[in-house]
Amino acid sequence: MNHNWPWVALAVLGAYHGLNPAMGWLFALALGLQEKRRSAVVGALIPIALGHAVAITLAILVLRFVQHFLPMSILKWGVASILFALGLYRLFRASHPRGAGMRVGGKDLFVWSFLMASAHGAGLMLLPVLMAQPMPGMTHTMGGMTVAPSSLSPSAVGLAVLIHTASMLAVAGILAFLFFETYEKVGLRLLQNAWLNFDLLWAIALLVAGFAVLFF
Repeated sequence: MNHNWPWVALAVLGAYHGLNPAMGWLFALALGLQEKRRSAVVGALIPIALGHAVAITLAILVLRFVQHFLPMSILKWGVASILFALGLYRLFRASHPRGAGMRVGGKDLFVWSFLMASAHGAGLMLLPVLMAQPMPGMTHTMGGMTVAPSSLSPSAVGLAVLIHTASMLAVAGILAFLFFETYEKVGLRLLQNAWLNFDLLWAIALLVAGFAVLFF
């Protein structure tokens, strides 16, 4: 369990990202309702998930690159500072990249999802997990200096992205189809009653992730 808990944490973070309407399920639902087709929901979720995956992959690859050059103490404070700054920004000035309207294609959805995930710091939230305990696919860095405790192999990066994105896509898909199927009966009332302030929740999660980098 000591070596497998990071994979579980990555899946939980994926589910959390999938719950957030800003990550795409609300956009997929809107497109499905606009075209009155379930296939439109699926067609929107796939490029949204791919854009999310690329955003978190980029964050992981940056970590993988810099951990070979920076001491662990500096790396931890650097990642934590970015998380704190982004969390405070989201807390006091939440804003989203603006799109070009609802008539969008797969490429537009991919770019939009990448920008949203990057702006929300979705990839950064995975870094505390990857910087914590070693797990299968990670190799220890040996040397005299105190550097990052482990180095992600390409296979570990791919598996981490796959687990996280699959969990995110599953939760987002369930929510989008749930609201799509119930829309004709309850209209927007269900959305209004079930709505949460995810911007606030996201900001708090970023701050918690910053503390996790420093103390766990």
